Amino acid sequence: MKTAILVDGGFYRSRARLKLGEKTAEERAKELNDYCYRHLKEKHDDNKHDLYRIFYYDCPPMTKKLYHPFLKKQIDYSKTDLHNWMAVFLDELKKKRKFALRMGKLADKQSHFSIRPDILKKLCSGTIAFEDLTEENFMLNVDQKGVDMKIGLDIASISYKRQVDQIVLISGDSDFVPAAKLARREGIDFVLDPLGAPIKEDLFEHIDGLMTCNPKFMNGN
Repeated sequence: MKTAILVDGGFYRSRARLKLGEKTAEERAKELNDYCYRHLKEKHDDNKHDLYRIFYYDCPPMTKKLYHPFLKKQIDYSKTDLHNWMAVFLDELKKKRKFALRMGKLADKQSHFSIRPDILKKLCSGTIAFEDLTEENFMLNVDQKGVDMKIGLDIASISYKRQVDQIVLISGDSDFVPAAKLARREGIDFVLDPLGAPIKEDLFEHIDGLMTCNPKFMNGN
């Protein structure tokens, strides 16, 4: 059985940081590579699973300058540690065998800072005062453009061309449902890996299986 593995990069990085801790770019790239290969080994059937390709979807790191309302100064994101980490991480993935990077774009013009939702609730309830806010209470909001579309197009293309027998999608997004339904109509075995995150009950009818390969992702939500 030939298997294609599709990875929602932003989702994986966020989930891995939460459940597996902070790591260097090189370590995180190796971790992702090893994790994907576990999907070929940890099977509940007798079929031999061969890797077709690992498709990784993400955006390049932000390079623009953005005004921080709390710090009251411009931050040059091309010179931040996050930018450097992301650049090295993507370069490491490019070197991995069978990896194909599908890059979208960041909606830089709409990027902005906001107060974290949990902190905003505390402000509204009076638990904390505005004077108590710190830099960590603010979050950067940057939307990705083109990533979901590329995932959907690749699922459709792979399915129509019958390039694989199985697709494993590592994602926590429900927007994949139309593409999953198409793949299943074409006879593709469609497996979702939400990395232990909860999914909506009605999503089960649109997939052929649910599988997370590392139990550390299953601890909590």
